[in-house]
Amino acid sequence: MEDRIYYQELECYEKAEEIQRRKRGQNNYFDLSLLRAAPMKEEFRRYIRYRGVQVSLNTIWRDNMYFRQFCQALQTRRNHPESLMDWEEEKWIQLLKAWMMQNGIPLTREKKNLYGKTNVVEARLPGYIRGAYRFLKPEDERPEREKDIWKLEKLDILIEQNPIYKTDTLNFTKILQEKIREEVKLAIYQHLKYEKIGTVKRELTSLRQFSRYLKEKQIQIQSCSEIDRDLLEEYLIFKATNGSSGRGNSDDILKLRSVLESVGKLCGYPHLEKLFLNTDIPPELEPEFRAYSDNELKRLNAHITKLDEQITRCLVIHQMLGTRISDTLTLQRDCLSQRNGLDMIKIRQVKTKTFEKPVSAELATLIRKAIEYTEERYGETVYIFVDDKDTRRPLQYTTIKHKVLGLIQREDLRDDEGKIFRFGTHMFRRSYGVKLTELHLDDWTIAKLLGHKGVNAVMHYRKMSNQLLADETRRAREAQTRILLANLDGWGEDYEQIR
Repeated sequence: MEDRIYYQELECYEKAEEIQRRKRGQNNYFDLSLLRAAPMKEEFRRYIRYRGVQVSLNTIWRDNMYFRQFCQALQTRRNHPESLMDWEEEKWIQLLKAWMMQNGIPLTREKKNLYGKTNVVEARLPGYIRGAYRFLKPEDERPEREKDIWKLEKLDILIEQNPIYKTDTLNFTKILQEKIREEVKLAIYQHLKYEKIGTVKRELTSLRQFSRYLKEKQIQIQSCSEIDRDLLEEYLIFKATNGSSGRGNSDDILKLRSVLESVGKLCGYPHLEKLFLNTDIPPELEPEFRAYSDNELKRLNAHITKLDEQITRCLVIHQMLGTRISDTLTLQRDCLSQRNGLDMIKIRQVKTKTFEKPVSAELATLIRKAIEYTEERYGETVYIFVDDKDTRRPLQYTTIKHKVLGLIQREDLRDDEGKIFRFGTHMFRRSYGVKLTELHLDDWTIAKLLGHKGVNAVMHYRKMSNQLLADETRRAREAQTRILLANLDGWGEDYEQIR
C-alpha cells in the first residue's frame, strides 16, 4: 500500500480556500515510510484520514510536523512496539518527553485564552500522540454506568439539554479516589433524571474540586462514608480563603451538599444527610447588573460587522429583539408572520414559554435575509442559525463566544472605562431593557416585550438607567423651583429675610 498520504486526498483540502492550498502545497504529504512497523503505519493512516475530516488544512500541516517528530523519537530506540496499543498512553508520553528534552524542545507552551489570560499548558507534540492513542483505543464494552466517561446518548435516561450548549459526555476521571468516584456516579445518575444537564455538570465540578483538595492535602480517605464534620469544616475554610468569589463558593458548596446528601441516601451513609449546616453556605455577592452604554455598543458593533455575515446578522438580530441568546439561536424558520399589517415574531423561549411580539419592518427584513442565507447553504432546516457540523442543531453559543472574544482581543476593544471589553450576550438584553425604560413604557409592557412572566425583573432595568434618572430628577427640581418662585412673588421684604 502507498506509504504517502497527500493533503489533497483529505477532506479538509477540498474545503480549504485556494490561498491555503497554495500556501501548504498540493504535493505535501505524510510519509508513513518513516514508521518501520506495518501495524503502526495502518494506525496512523486511519488517524490522519480521521483528522482530515475533523480539522482544517492548516492544522493538518502542523500535525505533519508532530508526526515527523514522533517518528524521530521512535528511531532513538532499537526496539519499540509495533502498535501504539502495545504500550500504555503515559509510556509513549514519557518516551516523547525524554526525546524533547534531549533535543531542547520545551515540554510546555504558553496559551492565551479568549479572555487574554496566559496559561502554561502541555506542548502540542504529546497532545497529538494522546489524540492518536485515544482514537485507536478499542471501545469500552462495559455498561455505560460502569465507565469513567459516560456518553449521554447511551444512558437510558431522557436528558434535558439547552440546545445551544451541546453536552455529549460526563467525565468522572478527575475524581481521583476510586470508591468516591463510584459513589458519586450513583448520585449523578439519579440527578440526571430530574435536573438539567448544566446543573449536573456544576455538581461534577464541585466534586472534582473536593477530590483535588483531598489529594493535594494528602488526606487519605477513599469513601464518602469517611467524610466527617471536621474534614468538611477544614474544606470550607480552604474555600473561603483561596481567593475565589463569594458567589462561586456559594454555588460550589450547595452542589457539593446536594451530591453528598444523595450519596448518603443511596449508599446508606445517614450522617452525610446531616453533615451541612445552613450557615455553611457563604453569602452570595450581589452581581453587578451592568449594560452597555450607547458609545460602547457603537464601538463593539463597528467591529462585529467584520465577522462572518451570518454571525453578524445573528448578533444584530439578537440586539434588536432583546431576547436571551438561547432564544435568538433557536429562532425557527417559521418564526415570522403578519397580523393586522404588522410583522410579528414567535419566540420559543428555552427557559420559559413561547410568546409573540411585533417587530419593525427593518428587523423582519433582516430575519428573512438570514433565513434565505441558511436555505441556500443548508436547505430545509429547523433553525435559522445552524451549526455547520450538524445542521439539525442550532448554532452553538461557544461558536459565537469564541469568535467575538477573539475579535475583542485582536482589535483591543475597550469599554468606556478603558478596560478590555467583557462580552456577554445578556448585556445586549439588559441594554434593550434599559432603552425600554427610557421610552417611558409601563412595567407590564416592558415585561411582555422581554418575555418575562411578571414585572418583578423590570426594576433592575429601571435602576440601570442612571443617566435618565439623573436628567429627569434635575428637570423635576428645576420645575419645582420655578413653581416655588412663582408662589413667592409678592412677598417682598418677607421673602428677602429668608434668602
